[in-house]
Amino acid sequence: MKALLLVGVLSLIVSAWVPVSHCSKKPVASARREDIPYIKCQVCEKLAKQLYQQVQKKQAEIAPKKISEYQIIEIAENVCNLKKVEADWILQIDIVENEDRLELVEQDSEGQCNSECKTIEQACQEVIGYSDTDVAEYIYKSKPDIDSLLSYFCKDLTKACSTQPPPVPKDRAPGEPFVPKSSKEAEMEKLLKSMEGMPGAPSMKMYSREDLMNMKNIGKDVDDEDEDDDDDDEADFPSKLGKALRGKESGKSDWKQKMKKGISDTAMTLKRHANKVSNQLRQWWRRKKIASSKKGPKTGKSEL
Repeated sequence: MKALLLVGVLSLIVSAWVPVSHCSKKPVASARREDIPYIKCQVCEKLAKQLYQQVQKKQAEIAPKKISEYQIIEIAENVCNLKKVEADWILQIDIVENEDRLELVEQDSEGQCNSECKTIEQACQEVIGYSDTDVAEYIYKSKPDIDSLLSYFCKDLTKACSTQPPPVPKDRAPGEPFVPKSSKEAEMEKLLKSMEGMPGAPSMKMYSREDLMNMKNIGKDVDDEDEDDDDDDEADFPSKLGKALRGKESGKSDWKQKMKKGISDTAMTLKRHANKVSNQLRQWWRRKKIASSKKGPKTGKSEL
């Protein structure tokens, strides 16, 4: 419960640190759906490369364990959703007019997400459609190289590159220019996205009323020094929050730097607290099993 409370407080920090000028809503860009037929094949090719590269990256991260089919499906489900880090590749692409064609040109940095960014996201979602599990199964079972994956995905499975794109109409209005983000802005957005996977609010299994009552005794075997350190972090958290909020009023330091530091500090606190709770639960369960084994089997019923 403490961890869940910290997550809630963190959201208050974010809203408190963002100046009003940054919270004012600007017009939300929308996808130019009429452009999708001209870029669909190119989007599919870049999507296939992203699937291949992100699966390889994930495999390297968890080595020597082998990547599971579920992990590949998760990548395929997120790779076209700009709210997920797996879709950050879309932010580095500019749609460029070239005579009667539209070309997807990769940039060196991420750009502001306007109508072109939304158009690529929409095209990506239309390409992968309901084929995310099929392509994930193919990658998991066949372990294809990038050329085989591109051919299977864009020609056989989705048909996105089965025909040539039509010529672009001469009266088509050109798209907006590519506007790079500052490095601080890009880093801040990644931090905010990463908050979705932050420890501290894990899914909990259901316990009986008796188990929940007995949980008041958990954690007695945990190292006192580590526990004291964790408690100190939690005790210091309100004071850190107060300082951060007072800093917001003073306006002496950059708000983005304060937000970044606050999120990083809070993330570490949540991680330590989650590890502490996990360790306490393991200790409690171990003692419960030991006590059960000492009692011996009961007649007529097996102890759960």
